[in-house]
Amino acid sequence: MKEKIIYFFTQYKIIASIYLIVAVLTALSKWSRGMGAYNNYLIFKGVYANTLLQRNLYVEYPEWYFDKNHYGILFSAIIAPFTFMPDWLGMMLWNLANVAVFLLAIHQLPFSQKYKALFAWLCLQELITALVSFQFNVALTGLIILSACYIYRQQEVKSAFSILIGLFVKIYGIVGLSAFFFVKNKMKFILALVLGFGVFLVLPMLYSSPQFGLQAYADWYTELVIKNSDNQVLGNMQDMSLMGFFRRIIGDASISNWVFLFPGLVVFALPYLRVKQYHNRAFQLLILSSTLLFTVLFSSGSESPTYIIAVAGVMIWYLIQKDKNKWVNALMIFVLLLTCFGMSDLYPSFIKKNYIIKYSLKALPCILVWLRVSYELLFANMEKNYQIQD
Repeated sequence: MKEKIIYFFTQYKIIASIYLIVAVLTALSKWSRGMGAYNNYLIFKGVYANTLLQRNLYVEYPEWYFDKNHYGILFSAIIAPFTFMPDWLGMMLWNLANVAVFLLAIHQLPFSQKYKALFAWLCLQELITALVSFQFNVALTGLIILSACYIYRQQEVKSAFSILIGLFVKIYGIVGLSAFFFVKNKMKFILALVLGFGVFLVLPMLYSSPQFGLQAYADWYTELVIKNSDNQVLGNMQDMSLMGFFRRIIGDASISNWVFLFPGLVVFALPYLRVKQYHNRAFQLLILSSTLLFTVLFSSGSESPTYIIAVAGVMIWYLIQKDKNKWVNALMIFVLLLTCFGMSDLYPSFIKKNYIIKYSLKALPCILVWLRVSYELLFANMEKNYQIQD
């Protein structure tokens, strides 16, 4: 019996199949509850429709959905095939497409099949949280991981395109450049970025117009600035970030992001001074872990479904630890209990509303892990302290 249980949890094909089943079930469960339950998907469909009609992508259209779109115009090309399907089918395939990108990313990680399976199991709860909202975060997490893994494999063009897709859809993709110093053929990589940037910039203009496309990029910038300001409110469902945690503990929503961003960027950048470690796979993976965590912790737009990105970073850090001592395991358990299950039915609504949401406590375990990762990047012995199970 013990052998069967171990086999079940260490086979990547098993958890991959579960991911695909979860993608289908979450979509169908939301569809069965009516249009109000899958409003995000309706917003996404509207991006393509409004691009064709050349209507502002960043205002509300209450006749179609409530709230506003926050993705770039390139997203219209990505969502387009799904808009021609019945909602139940489109939602199901949309979730499957997101999961497929994430699974591809896990497959590319320099881990053994056992560790790939463990990585996927440990991310499962956050995957579900992201899928029920239909957001792009699952695929975006995959794209950030892929951008790094392709660099490890000297596949610069694939890496560049992974970065650009994330950038043009949700800005966050730009963090893929954190692996730039590990690129072997930098000229090829830069050329791919430049050419790809031109292609993605122009693509939506082919089925709208150049004037509308350029205006859409300007409107997107304006909307992101407004959204950042709107997010900085005490007690809402946004700003589940390092900044939000401290703003809410202190009780002052007016504290600027830059109070946290500037020192955060310094801490993030300091490990790059260890130039001799650039070739070390553990160092590269810790940079990836730090990148995934930083992306969420230093964004006022972070909300519960965004944490699939940060949790993936936690799991990379955890799995490469050679000595999983009590402190490492305690941090890991803290992440699972508060970050992964903090918004689940594991906690009474009173606890979630008055503590976890009110004080952005979902961010706290990831803040501690990011600080630990940053310390390890600066001081740890990369040869002795880590194991890469590839």
